[in-house]
Amino acid sequence: MKKILIVGGGGREAALVQKLSALELELHCAPGNAGIARFAELHPVPANDLPAQVALAQRTKADLVVIGPEDPLAAGLVNQLRAKQISVFGPSAAATQIEASKVWCKRLLQEAGIPTPISIVFSNPASALNILRLREAEYPLVIKADGLAQGKGVKICRNFKDAEAAVRQIMVERKFGDAGKQILVEEFLTGRECSLMVLTDGVNVIPLPLARDFKRAQEDDRGENTGGMGSFAPVPDVDSALKAEIMETIIYPTLAALRKVGCFYQGVLYAGIMLTDRGPMVLEYNCRFGDPEIQAVLPLLTAECFSDLLFRCASSSLRDAQISWVDQSAVCIVLASGGYPGPYEKGLPISGLDAAGALDGVQVLHAGTALDNAGRTVTAGGRVLNIVGTAQDLPTARERALQGVRLINFDGMQFRSDIAKDI
Repeated sequence: MKKILIVGGGGREAALVQKLSALELELHCAPGNAGIARFAELHPVPANDLPAQVALAQRTKADLVVIGPEDPLAAGLVNQLRAKQISVFGPSAAATQIEASKVWCKRLLQEAGIPTPISIVFSNPASALNILRLREAEYPLVIKADGLAQGKGVKICRNFKDAEAAVRQIMVERKFGDAGKQILVEEFLTGRECSLMVLTDGVNVIPLPLARDFKRAQEDDRGENTGGMGSFAPVPDVDSALKAEIMETIIYPTLAALRKVGCFYQGVLYAGIMLTDRGPMVLEYNCRFGDPEIQAVLPLLTAECFSDLLFRCASSSLRDAQISWVDQSAVCIVLASGGYPGPYEKGLPISGLDAAGALDGVQVLHAGTALDNAGRTVTAGGRVLNIVGTAQDLPTARERALQGVRLINFDGMQFRSDIAKDI
C-alpha cells in the first residue's frame, strides 16, 4: 500500500486528504485538523518546521509528500526532501518566487512579454505616497505587498486616502512583516476573474477545470480581501477556445520564462486571470493549489486520476497520463469566524457537522478546527469550514451547499450567500 504525507492543516489539505481517502492508500497529515483526523493519521508537526517534516517523511516511509501551504514551499521544504531522495509534489524554493515575490514575478512576466497589468515598484513609503498623491486621475489603483501575506496583502484603492492608508499599513506599520518591504502599485483592471491551475512535471502540462473564487469578506464583493470566501467550478463563461488562449498566451510562456531563469517547475501552478477587453491578463501566480478553488475543482476529477497525476508530476512522467473527468459542478462556501479577516475568537463549539455531512451531494471540509478537552469540535482559525455542494449543474450544487450551511452553527459564524449566485 502506497503512503502519502500531506503537509498542512487547512481546508485545502482536507480536500486533498478526503479525495485520496477513496483509494487504498495509507494517508498521513501534519499537522492536520479535527476533520482530517477521520481520514488520515495526524502528526503534531507544524507545516513550517522543515527538519521535522523531513524526519516525519522518513519515519512514515512516505512514497510521496504533497505540500499544501505556500510558506514551507517558499522556505525550501521541497529542496530538503529531494536531498533525501524523497518523492515530493511541489516546486523548488527558487521557483516559488513566482508567488513569494510579486516584484520578482512581475519582472519575469514583463521581460517575457506576458500580458499583465502595468505596475510601479516602490521600496520607500515616502516616494510611493508622493507619486500616489500626483496620480489622482488614475484611481482606482491596486497596491500589493511584495511578499506572502495569506491572500490579504492586496488593497484596492479608490482614492489617495485609501492609497495612503494601504501604504502605511503595509510599509510603515508592517502589518505583513517583511512582506511589506516593497509594494507594487498596479493598474486596476475590469472584467471577469477566473483561476486556472495546471499540473506540470517540468515539461508536460495538464490544465485542471477553471474555477472562480470570491476574495472579499462580504457579499457583493464588499469588505476586506481574505484568503477566499468561496468558489465554484467549472466556469461557464470561459469556453474551450478562451481556455486555450490562456494556455498559449500566459501559461506556456510563463513556464518557458521560468526555465530560462533556471527554475525547473514541478507541481501545481495557479494563475489568477482577469478576462479583459484587451484579452486575458495574469494578475498573480501561486505555487500551490488554490484555497478554496481546489475544493470546487477536485469533485470534477476521479480519485484514481488525481492520485496518478500527483505521482506522475513528482516523477516527471506526466506525458502518458490518462485524464478521467467527472461531468458535474461544485460550489464551495466558506464559513468564517466573526471578525475575519481581522481578529477573531477561537474555541467556539460547532454544531450540525454530522447533519450537514449526511446530506446528498454535500461535503464538509474542516479548515480552522480543533478538538477541545471535552472532545468537541471547536473553531481554531479565521476560515473554519468549507461546505461543498456537487450536482450536475451549478444552481443545484449551490443550493446543496447552502442546505449544508444552514445546518451548521457557531457563535459569530459568517459566510457569503452569493457564491455562484448569478450564473
